[in-house]
Amino acid sequence: MLSSKKNKIALVVSATILLSLFLYAFLRDTAELIPLQKAQELLKEKLVHKVTASEHYVYLKTDTGLYKLATSQVDPKMFSGIKVNVDTSSSIALNILYLSLILITLSIVFRQWQKGGERTAGNVPGAGTRAYLPENQTQEIVPVISDVSFSDIGGISDVKIELEEIIDFLKNPLKYKNYGVYLPRGVLLVGPPGVGKTMIAKAVAAEADVPFYYQSGASFVQIYVGMGAKRVHDLFTEAKKNAPSIIFIDEIDAVGKTREGSRNDEREATLNQLLTEMDGFEDSSGVIVLAATNKIDVLDSALLRSGRFDRRIFVDLPTPSERESILLKYLKNIPHNVDAAQIAKMTMGFNGASLAALVNEAALLSMRQHDLHVTDEHFNLVKDKVLLGKKRIPVLTQEQRLYRARYQAAKGFVATWYDIAFDKVLLSSAAIKPPVDAPMLQHEMVAHIKMLLAGMAACNIHFNEHDSSAEADISDAKRLVSQMIEAYAMGETIMGNEHDCSQLIETLYAETVVLLRKNKICIEKVESILIQYESISKALLKEIVNEVL
Repeated sequence: MLSSKKNKIALVVSATILLSLFLYAFLRDTAELIPLQKAQELLKEKLVHKVTASEHYVYLKTDTGLYKLATSQVDPKMFSGIKVNVDTSSSIALNILYLSLILITLSIVFRQWQKGGERTAGNVPGAGTRAYLPENQTQEIVPVISDVSFSDIGGISDVKIELEEIIDFLKNPLKYKNYGVYLPRGVLLVGPPGVGKTMIAKAVAAEADVPFYYQSGASFVQIYVGMGAKRVHDLFTEAKKNAPSIIFIDEIDAVGKTREGSRNDEREATLNQLLTEMDGFEDSSGVIVLAATNKIDVLDSALLRSGRFDRRIFVDLPTPSERESILLKYLKNIPHNVDAAQIAKMTMGFNGASLAALVNEAALLSMRQHDLHVTDEHFNLVKDKVLLGKKRIPVLTQEQRLYRARYQAAKGFVATWYDIAFDKVLLSSAAIKPPVDAPMLQHEMVAHIKMLLAGMAACNIHFNEHDSSAEADISDAKRLVSQMIEAYAMGETIMGNEHDCSQLIETLYAETVVLLRKNKICIEKVESILIQYESISKALLKEIVNEVL
């Protein structure tokens, strides 16, 4: 908006300058000033055809040019026998030029003063501190051409399976409509940064061959009142016009955070508009909304209810085999002699973006050293450089891996034993997802507490110590125990106290230790799988647990 105003001012100033130059070129005096003696010679030789007198000069016209002589030097007797014309046009032209410049200057000043008044009126007392954006300042919404396919993305095989149904729906919507079913209107991709959520969304659009509308959540957060809601409305309107299509909202937590007591009219208006637009979908509209976040816990519950983002796909850090696949994708066009499987083993905790950076740094090092191929040694030399630049990458020593494997094996076993809902157990993360926030019965809360204590108990049994990664689980266990005793009256007395909390958590810890000791072989099987593959599904855990039942 500011740039547009500057352009208009520059245009007016340029036009004024051009007009001035034109008038100057047209009206400027081109006559040669000559002394009295030369003028007399021209008159004597009868070379002068025309004489014109003005206020300051007398002009002499000859066949060879135009000459002028100062009026103060002229003697009227010099022009006897020659008609002298009087010229006043030059003074009139100069007056017109001056008047034009004055009018143009006044016009510019008046327009700027008028616009300043309009801006001031937008912030008059009573109007608050809001700023309103003119209607013509909205940005055009156009689909992005996606050139990313699933074949370009390594790993994520389980995510691909989840999304194949969405792709088929976009390709063949009538098949689902005729069968009387509809797919989720919104799909939420949840995972840590750098795991490829945006690439996955682009791949879905490319595989389905439909328009792809990309917006970041931050782009909806505007300083102008009502502008965020308008952008949401325009986005959904455009997507419906070009259905079937995909809307992808990256970092949706920027606009979809839980609405609390703190007032933020613009963000809430934008979120409300998003909820309204998703409710306004018809089952056959052919528009799918994909969104990505790494903070699902801060999203407003209205976004996660049925009919909106009711399908959630968790995109975790890649396993060794997935890391190997990703490395091979990035090494495809780079001359190399690399054992991708070995590099994958030493990059536990790396996400897709980190692996891309690692391959790039190794290739750059190979070029600097004038080597013909990238080798394992190049990767070993640049690994620390990438790690130092990516602070969030968890780096475990071999000993720490053994502790983490025992810790996670015990948690996974207890969660399976008590049939607690979860998807998979990862070596790279101590958390078991998805978290359960629904109301629980007393025995369900007890099972959760035992699962949270199982990792620490297993490490203490096997190693006589546990590591600092148990902090989050211990904190959650204490919180649940406190709620049971003090908030839900699930202890021996209704008015529970701190002593009751301490007694209950010690009792549950002791029972967990007994359970783990009885199933040592089962836990060791789970541990070996985690060490090798860095993940284990609930289905495989059930098979292992059923062997001992």
